Order: sequence, then C-alpha cells, then structure tokens
Amino acid sequence: MTHPTNLTGKVVLVQGGSRGIGAAIVKRLAEQGAAGAFTFVSSEDKARALQDHITSAGGKALAIKADSANEQDIRGAVAKTVDAFKRLDILVNNAGVLAVAPLDEFTLEDFDRTLAINVRSVFIASQEAARHMGDGGRIINIGSTNADRMPFAGGGVYAMSKSALVGLTKGLARDLGPRGITVNNVQPGPVDTDMNPANSDFAESLMGLMAVPRYGKAEEIAAMVAYLAGPEAGYVTGASLTIDGGFGA
Repeated sequence: MTHPTNLTGKVVLVQGGSRGIGAAIVKRLAEQGAAGAFTFVSSEDKARALQDHITSAGGKALAIKADSANEQDIRGAVAKTVDAFKRLDILVNNAGVLAVAPLDEFTLEDFDRTLAINVRSVFIASQEAARHMGDGGRIINIGSTNADRMPFAGGGVYAMSKSALVGLTKGLARDLGPRGITVNNVQPGPVDTDMNPANSDFAESLMGLMAVPRYGKAEEIAAMVAYLAGPEAGYVTGASLTIDGGFGA
C-alpha cells in the first residue's frame, strides 16, 4: 500500500515500536517518508526484523533498546535518535502496560510500574524531545478508550493511567503551542495484536459492547497517528481522539 509522501525529511521516535500498534505506526510513518527510531525492551528479534524491513525498502530506521520505566533509557533514546538523524520532529509515546487484578489483590509494584510506563515515561520523553524539536513538531500519545469507559472489574489503575494522559496532553499542548508544536492523544479501543488477539474469549466479551462488532486493526490506529503527524493536522492540539468502533458510544 502506498500513502501520500508528506513526511519526507521528518524524523520520528516511537516509544514502544517493535510490535503491535507501535510497529504499525513505525511502518506507516516510514511509508510516508519519515526516518527515525523506535524503542524496544524484550522483543529484539521483532525489532531487528522491523528495522531490516524498513531499510530494505529504502527507508531509514534505528531500533534502540530502552526500558520506558527507566528515565535514563528514555532520555538516551532521544539523544541517540538526534545523534543518528540530526533532528527530531515527531514523538509517538506508545509504550504501555496493562495489569488487571481485583482491588484487594492489586500490588503496589504493579501500580507503580503502570504509572511509570503509561504516564511518567510520556512526560520524560516529551520533555526531552521538546528540547530538540523545532517549530511545528508533533507529540502524539497513545492512550485508551478505557480513559472514558472501563466496563470490567480490575482495570481501575490502567484506566486511571490513561485518563492521566488526557490531562497531560492538554497541559503540554498549552506549554508547546507557542512554538507550533502540537500535542494530541489517540485513544484506541480493542485492537487485534499478539497481546490482545481478536479470537480470544476476552475479545468475544468486548465485541458485544461495541457499535462495530469487531476488533480494530493496528493499521487503523497508525493511520490516525499519521494524520496527526502530518502537515494537515497543524491546527489540532490538546485533543483526545477516540478510535474504538463505538466501544464508548
């Protein structure tokens, strides 16, 4: 599939880009001409395969091992991206974790890790990236429709973390708007990935809650991210854009 080449000359960093939605975003932005980097923690084989896929097609990509729970790893990933490509125009904060457990069994360790990766890493990466972005940069956070609707027990901490991104996105949009840097939040609903397959019993229970009774595709999320990353979205900022098949309708 070909897409309008409207990101030529732009450099992107995707936090959490080796698989699932993140990998789809990396591929889509590369197809539209962007060069850049993406981070991974444990899926090294998939990360190297994605890097090779892009470079073999004539693109530029760099896989960086970085733990989004670690401040220095995050700041280091930004520095490595700028060092390799000499600039940074687009940051996509996709890294995330999901811990589900009854309230009386939910551990403080899981609570802290959820906030560290789903919220703290977004702040750190945005703070560091903004130091290198010129006017017209883009920061795109990957939240969740669960910020607005949590229909099953045990997901309160996850929902809280994604709700926090709504406020952080609005605040950062105010901070960076004078520089023409937009900050937006994409809120996917259930998406078919290896971590949340569309053919599971859990998926069956969720599809009954949706207006469009199917799981989303990672490529559909990537398309919305590509729009926000491109020149046509320069007047969109501070927004939380939901793409969930009517899960929250």
